Amino acid sequence: MSGGEIKTAISTRGVTRDFQAGQETIRVLHGIDLDVRAGELTYLVGESGSGKTTMISIMCGILWPTDGDVEVFGTDIYALSDNELVNFRLQNIGFIFQQYNLIPSIDAASNAAVPLIAQGMDRLEARKRAVAMLEKLNIADQADKLPNQLSGGQQQRVAIARALVHEPRLVVCDEPTAALDAKSGRRVMDLLREVGVAEDRSVIIVTHDNRIFDLADRILVLEDGRITHDGTDMPDDH
Repeated sequence: MSGGEIKTAISTRGVTRDFQAGQETIRVLHGIDLDVRAGELTYLVGESGSGKTTMISIMCGILWPTDGDVEVFGTDIYALSDNELVNFRLQNIGFIFQQYNLIPSIDAASNAAVPLIAQGMDRLEARKRAVAMLEKLNIADQADKLPNQLSGGQQQRVAIARALVHEPRLVVCDEPTAALDAKSGRRVMDLLREVGVAEDRSVIIVTHDNRIFDLADRILVLEDGRITHDGTDMPDDH
């Protein structure tokens, strides 16, 4: 980076999140202070129930924190109106969720083109760009198939194409390699780095996949709603 400056993609201060379970209040996140740097591939690792999905949902404006502040590329996202927040996410954030969330009634290329069409791009141009992204993921031959005609791994790659097609500044992934074999998983991670990581872009990934730990620039370990490790590799006790 010019002059050695490191840009901050996500900054959280004092972020907590409570959930109600009947009469009981359960605190899932405990005052998290965190800076995710642009230009890096960051992993968020932890056991089930540690708060990982809650944390990334708050980072990208899907789930409101109970308390605390969240800035994404300098924008206080929870100070935005609902419409402003939706537009901010559309312009700046790509999501890859475990459930894929593909639209069952349209084909793979149309699913991948959704963010471009939502931004107002001509449908034919959007589809052309979507097919090009599917090509990078080795599934352009599946472009005309409906989601229920695809394997789980193919559906996941369509979801990844949809997250990357509009070249967002922040890509947030929940277990992006979970349904893939080792070779396909490495290819996806290479593509995430190629497309998503740049001086003014960042990728953050929730993963349990120890096959890809070596690809991270930074690994954060979350335990019981607290960051317990922040380093370039996994701690010895994990």
